[in-house]
Amino acid sequence: MKPTRVIISGGGTGGHIFPAISIANALKRMEPACEILFVGATGRMEMEKVPAAGYKIVGLNISGIQRGSIIKNLGLPFKLLGSVKKAMQLISEFKPDVVVGVGGYASGPILYAASLKNIPYLIQEQNSYAGITNKWLGKKAAKVCVAFDGMDQFFPAANILKTGNPVRKDVVDILNKHHAGAELLKLDPLKKTILVTGGSLGAGTLNKSIEKHLPELLKEDVQVVWQTGKFYYKGIVERLGLNFHPNVRILEFLNKMDMAYAAADLIISRAGAGTIAELCLIKKPVILVPSPNVAEDHQTKNALALVKNNAAMLITDHSAEDTLVPEALSLLKDKERCKIFSENIAEMALPDADNLIAQQVLILAGKGGQE
Repeated sequence: MKPTRVIISGGGTGGHIFPAISIANALKRMEPACEILFVGATGRMEMEKVPAAGYKIVGLNISGIQRGSIIKNLGLPFKLLGSVKKAMQLISEFKPDVVVGVGGYASGPILYAASLKNIPYLIQEQNSYAGITNKWLGKKAAKVCVAFDGMDQFFPAANILKTGNPVRKDVVDILNKHHAGAELLKLDPLKKTILVTGGSLGAGTLNKSIEKHLPELLKEDVQVVWQTGKFYYKGIVERLGLNFHPNVRILEFLNKMDMAYAAADLIISRAGAGTIAELCLIKKPVILVPSPNVAEDHQTKNALALVKNNAAMLITDHSAEDTLVPEALSLLKDKERCKIFSENIAEMALPDADNLIAQQVLILAGKGGQE
């Protein structure tokens, strides 16, 4: 039997790239001979991350709408046409059995090209609110793999499969690592610890909120693992000093995310779909501060899906500077509420998403999808 050939498209952020690589890895576990080609957007981070994971990637010259810049948007129709043309060419050359779209700029052209060439395609919709492109392409998708309930408002119900979002397994492996995590981060394992993470680039609102309320955090003798992101790290260190206080770890990036998760008693985070998938598996109390700078405000909708199940607390971006730290300190003292949040978020965990999606890909390729 000839090897299954799969194109996986999308990227732009780690939230799209890491699930895509997880799906590819699952396909390789199920069918080692499976041939996989990634399609990304030229100049975006997938062009580095995917080859580093051991896969071939081709770039399309595509970008999103630039808010507040009419000039930069003038070339978009030409980029889109050129990307669709190149996508058609890639499909003709690679001859995939199935195309997978995980979201991001490159997903649209390649899925559209697959639809024109009658190649079955699968959409992995990460968010609780589908974007315009996925809603449009979802009408003809052979399968739409989702992470939240109620997605039949966007896609044909018969084609939806709730799989969850693939996560990096090493990141959520925190069992019996609390003391090791505290030791690695030079923290006291017996003190209450808050992990604040705004992703690799950082979140200005989270950083301002923590900096403003450092005196209260120190007064309560609460430790903070503060991942600032690369845009904000230098400025914060210049203002506070790298070794500001033994209770505060100021870090640009967390290379050992599992250790930070393990050391934390409470996690403060943005509400990207990939992050939420990880947090459900971490099973700790969470405060979500959705980013307002995303399409269709989907982070707020992601967060509300947890709030509805009493599985997390939501603080709005505009109120965070004043309320985030006081609410976090209050929650840390409320053992019963922390316990309820932990139990409810754990019930929302979907740990096997990568395998379930890979299985669907193989079924669409006519391979039955069994290991």
